Amino acid sequence: MSVFFFKEMGRVKINILALGTMVEENLHKAVQAVINRDGELANEVIGKDSDVDTMEVDIEEELLKIMALHQPVAVDLRFLVATLKINNDLERIGDLAVNIAERAVVLNRKLHATMPVDLAPISQAVEKMLRDSIDALVNLDTSLASDVCRRDDAIDKMKHDNDDIIKKRMVAESDKDAIDVLVALLRVTRDLERVADHATNIAEDLIYLTEGRIIRHHAEEYLQNTTTA
Repeated sequence: MSVFFFKEMGRVKINILALGTMVEENLHKAVQAVINRDGELANEVIGKDSDVDTMEVDIEEELLKIMALHQPVAVDLRFLVATLKINNDLERIGDLAVNIAERAVVLNRKLHATMPVDLAPISQAVEKMLRDSIDALVNLDTSLASDVCRRDDAIDKMKHDNDDIIKKRMVAESDKDAIDVLVALLRVTRDLERVADHATNIAEDLIYLTEGRIIRHHAEEYLQNTTTA
């Protein structure tokens, strides 16, 4: 491969990490907007969505151009394919951050209605999954990527536990604003779970990038082998 090819690859790496940082920051702000019922912070996240979309499209176009011009094989091709998928996952997390921010706007309008669950534990766990998946990508750390994959089940349980509390409150509630708040919270827990799923996808793609193994449909077996090895 030419020097020009490796320069383009380096530029893609820088851009994908910049996108990851932007998405991570937007998610954190969206979650804080929900917890603190901060409409101004929520609107800031919503306003940055176009920046995420633009960067995602630019990265995709660059990746497709590299594939077309250089026709890479083996490890180089794996890098481009994995990065293309990771790019899409990061954009989807950006969309989910916007969804969460939009729920924060609803919550801010109904301050008299209380929130029956503490979202801090699940949101912190999800944010750490995302941060670690990006760190694993930066450092090509399959051990950390495997650890991210293992945490997905715990997020599912936290989501279901919160949903049970919210749904029980909904059955007993008659105030419309209170019900609107509960519906918004259900959507937030769903979106947080989806962020965790995308973080897991990123970790799995990192494993594919470094080891050439697709573990998506055999993750449990792969993780068991890496634990006992």
